[in-house]
Amino acid sequence: MTVGPYDSQIYGGLFAEQETASVFSDVERVRSMLAVEMALARVQGALGIIPTQAANAIVAAAENLRPDMDALGERTARDGVPVVELVNQLRTAVGGDESQYVHWGATSQDIVDTAVILQLRTAVDRLEEYLDQLIGVLRDLANVHRDTLMAARTHSQQALPTTFGFKVASWLAPLVRHRQRLAQLKPRVFVIQFGGAVGTLAALQDQGIKVMVALAQELALTVPVLPWHTQRDSLAEFAGWLSLITGSLGKIGQDVILLAQSEIGEVREVGQADYGGSSTMPQKSNPIASEMIVAAARMNASLLSNMHHSQIAEQERATHGWQLEWLSLPQMVVCTAASLKHALYVVENMVIDTARMQQNVAESNGLLLAEAATFALAAHIPRPEAQKIVKSACQEVVRANRNLIAVLRDEVEAPIDWDALADHKRYLGATNTLIDRIIAATDEC
Repeated sequence: MTVGPYDSQIYGGLFAEQETASVFSDVERVRSMLAVEMALARVQGALGIIPTQAANAIVAAAENLRPDMDALGERTARDGVPVVELVNQLRTAVGGDESQYVHWGATSQDIVDTAVILQLRTAVDRLEEYLDQLIGVLRDLANVHRDTLMAARTHSQQALPTTFGFKVASWLAPLVRHRQRLAQLKPRVFVIQFGGAVGTLAALQDQGIKVMVALAQELALTVPVLPWHTQRDSLAEFAGWLSLITGSLGKIGQDVILLAQSEIGEVREVGQADYGGSSTMPQKSNPIASEMIVAAARMNASLLSNMHHSQIAEQERATHGWQLEWLSLPQMVVCTAASLKHALYVVENMVIDTARMQQNVAESNGLLLAEAATFALAAHIPRPEAQKIVKSACQEVVRANRNLIAVLRDEVEAPIDWDALADHKRYLGATNTLIDRIIAATDEC
């Protein structure tokens, strides 16, 4: 395995979504930094802070610059940031007196942070696309299977009757909330960084805020209340959103893994005969995509800790938190994209065995209706007594392999409609109404 599985030809298909991963390539990173330098030159030229001729020269040089990546690597290892060498190369490309106006009044962190925000914005467009597709597929799946009876399980034990549509609705609900959260997050995350050496904009004197506002407008970013060099809460919040996404997808993956167990067999991840194969066991069809979804959830939950540690930033410019973000945030974004892609693949290709669901319900011998029986009895006798009778009957079901309703019918003299009580579909509560509610919510997100 390579140091980063996201860049691996072998493991990349599992852990990375290549279009999103490419956003964080060295080429795109440099392109984003140059985009910030160009925007800075444009607005400063328009405001008369640097000569228009210099602004035009900087933009032209940046557009045509072919950076020396080897030199960037060597100098970054010495300087700690790539901006120093990139600015040197850009100044050389501009040449003449105009070169002195490159990077006017900015600091390295202004360029790096804003470039990262531009990269994140591009990546989020891809995440949104996947998220919207997934919400749409799950919405349709919940509606189609709203009446597909199955056993609900608590603590991994059969509990009550439910429907597969209701289970899918529970997968869908947090994704709708994450979509809403993203809309709220964008103005706080997609923010310009421009503060100069210590965030005071001193080099630009009374023009600093004008430049900050104009630069934000040029790059279609939000204007901050003040520069955020050592205020990393918005990036930590965004990382939290990424972890929430993969965590909710991890719940889907975990459910699919459990439902696909041989002893349960209610779903298969996909219908392809050669999918998820074993090197030695021909019968295997392993839930590979779901396994990767769960792994991504655990990976992002771990990396999120780094992003929270990054908030501890000393004085006006930090010494180490910034680097933790470089190491962690791109991985989290790429991991989230891969997880969304896998989840979409799973829900679009999942084989739902409704007959096996019905069989598992039938094999419970009515034990799924123990709560229903208790409340039916409680209409005629005190509830504690009803619970005691039903519990004893459940033990008889297990001992004698009989049906719970049949046992109770023989033991209890009460005016209960036993045939109606034996119908699992009569004990589904508000499932259809709740499914309607989450479907309606998808139209609002």
